[in-house]
Amino acid sequence: MDAVGSAIRPMLSPITRNLPKPIADLGESLLGSVCYQTLLHDIDLTKTECVKLAISKGLGIGIIGASSVVKIPQLLKVLNSQSAEGLSFLSYVLESGAYLISLSYNVRHGFPFSTYGETVLILIQNIAIASLVLNYSGRQPAIAAWIAGLAGAGWLLFNENQVNEANLSLAMSAAGVLGVAAKVPQILTIWSEGGTGQLSAFAVINYLLGSASRIFTTFQEVDDPLILYGFVAGFALNLVLFLQVLYYWNAPASKNTESKKLNKPVAPAVAANQEEMKRAVSSGAAPSYSSVAGKSPSTRRRG
Repeated sequence: MDAVGSAIRPMLSPITRNLPKPIADLGESLLGSVCYQTLLHDIDLTKTECVKLAISKGLGIGIIGASSVVKIPQLLKVLNSQSAEGLSFLSYVLESGAYLISLSYNVRHGFPFSTYGETVLILIQNIAIASLVLNYSGRQPAIAAWIAGLAGAGWLLFNENQVNEANLSLAMSAAGVLGVAAKVPQILTIWSEGGTGQLSAFAVINYLLGSASRIFTTFQEVDDPLILYGFVAGFALNLVLFLQVLYYWNAPASKNTESKKLNKPVAPAVAANQEEMKRAVSSGAAPSYSSVAGKSPSTRRRG
């Protein structure tokens, strides 16, 4: 690492030592004055703790950036198909509850925003997708109740007079369980329907990579086992979802879709023609052309 630093120091040092003040202030606030001086002014890559911190901050910012669009493909997929097939509303309820608790816990403990910022953006997208699931499942009146319930829970969690520190820690413990449980309904829905339906592979892959990165950033920046265990368990179940996406990648349709197609009612005119053909065959007479191809314009001359 020292050889690399020595090689790039003459080229980068004039730039890193003269960064615009807003950028320099941002870098110092993220890395701290010691690591900022070590990595950017001195370009000393032998200080492994500072290098790990920089990697962790970079991953955290990358996760937050990716989370701003992580569920947009899922949102668009539901809107374009006008269907919530393959999506579990219960899964979104549990996941949103876990994110809301985690957000309040991190904010009230003053942890770095780079270690939890994605929860805000994903929570907003979850609310939108869950509302669409209710809408396309014929449960439109429940949308208002769902949003109001989440808002009320948020008010309680962020209010220290309503939920004290001890109860918030208990809620955070429950959030880890909720986060794990949130994946189970989705996994079971895919298994029971025999396909992923409208589930977005892009979202699943990003969740898997994000949870893996969060294990590293939590190790590096947050000394809290409650948060770490939640990310480890989440990674394990995100891996199961990812494997399901791979397994059902070329599945033609889910069981529900196939059953809907098989049970589709036959048009009355077609059914009548089929019945006429059966009677004609049983009586030994040839079926009329109209019973086979339907009525067609007559070519007989009139006059």
